[in-house]
Amino acid sequence: MSYEVRSLNEECGVFGVWGHPDASRVTYFGLHSLQHRGQEGAGIVANDQGSLNGHRDLGLLSEVFKEDSVLAALKGQAAIGHVRYATAGNGSVDNIQPFLFKFYDGAFALAHNGNLTNAKSLRVELEKDGAIFHSNSDTEILMHLIRRSKQPTFIDQLKESLRQVKGGFAYLLLTETAMIAALDPNAFRPLALGQMKNGAYVIASETCALEVSGATFIRDVEPGEVIIIDDEGYRVEKYTEDTQYAICSMEFIYFARPDSNIAGVNVHTARKKMGKLLAEESPIEADMVVGVPNSSLSAASGYAEASGIPYEMGLVKNQYIARTFIQPTQELREQGVRMKLSAVRGVVEGKRVIMVDDSIVRGTTSKRIVQLLKEAGAKEVHVRIASPPLKYPCFYGIDIQTRKELVAANHSIEEIREMITADSLSFLSEQGLIDAIGLNYDAPYSGLCMAYFNGDYPTPLYDYESTYLASI
Repeated sequence: MSYEVRSLNEECGVFGVWGHPDASRVTYFGLHSLQHRGQEGAGIVANDQGSLNGHRDLGLLSEVFKEDSVLAALKGQAAIGHVRYATAGNGSVDNIQPFLFKFYDGAFALAHNGNLTNAKSLRVELEKDGAIFHSNSDTEILMHLIRRSKQPTFIDQLKESLRQVKGGFAYLLLTETAMIAALDPNAFRPLALGQMKNGAYVIASETCALEVSGATFIRDVEPGEVIIIDDEGYRVEKYTEDTQYAICSMEFIYFARPDSNIAGVNVHTARKKMGKLLAEESPIEADMVVGVPNSSLSAASGYAEASGIPYEMGLVKNQYIARTFIQPTQELREQGVRMKLSAVRGVVEGKRVIMVDDSIVRGTTSKRIVQLLKEAGAKEVHVRIASPPLKYPCFYGIDIQTRKELVAANHSIEEIREMITADSLSFLSEQGLIDAIGLNYDAPYSGLCMAYFNGDYPTPLYDYESTYLASI
């Protein structure tokens, strides 16, 4: 990416419903609860008795569908939707999903969360074979693979295609007769199935979106699975048996909403335990614990509980900053932090503060928050990070793909402490993070992807191998 990354951005969120008379509106509400997963663009495709129609555009969901007539026009009892951040592909409207394809023998819509590690080589191969791409997103590749397949049925074509794409992916497809969910062999990205009271089935990136739509959780989509939903109900099939859990640890640390459950683990509970273990590993004498809103509040409450130091609201977030955007200059970036966060002078003045945050990416935001607290009169600011140092890029759906962007890849903890002007700095250990989440799968790191912290990638990196090697 050409711009500086100010914070971590997850690629996107997907939501779909089958069997509801107002499917597009249910999808809108579901996507609204997934807005934190993508604020760059949004789209919905609906199935009206076999006819697929959609609308997509750049901006927040509420901006894309601000005219009620747009949503009302998407009639039908089934719909899928998508909110987007860019990891592969630029920010043009051509890359906003779901993609809608209409062929002589049928139509289908496709939405994708994740990042393919062999997208570049597959695209070259497909273009040599005559494929024409309408976007530069890696999502479109699956459609071309399906159309090229010689398998007898659509599901067989899909399965063959899923075995060819590599990396992190949660796909949601809508055809004229079914809604289909598919997950990569490592379950990097979460995907859950639920059912509404009227019998409609719902698929969502996070369980919080099921609850918003009034759906009851049925099961997670498992690694290597395809779930086919139609008027007969749902059925589960496998496209590969070569699976091993490596769930993205950043889902638990940062991306997912605290009211979501991933693989049976509540995100708030995991974050709170991260804070508790951090307090045990890195105690410090202080007057109060302060969490950085919003994703660090759970960890901060855990740190306070375990340490016996009072939890206080020393930082307040302005909830009316419409969207997170990347500012072109350092001065504007700092002003952006001021707009989003305020230190409460009446709380922190003259006090020794433990500031708990979920991660440090570049260090610029951490430095600014420490300065906000000190400018508000904090006597000492001790920074505690509820995850290990981020040292390695991600190739499965997070927008950090070089080590240059990661301050911990190039500096010691003491150097980072000096850079962010903290009085002390400590990170949670890798084992502390694994224990806090507590997945306990029979897989490395108990079923978590820990590559961001130790460079141990669960899969080959394919097209990114040279990029990664050049960055070390």
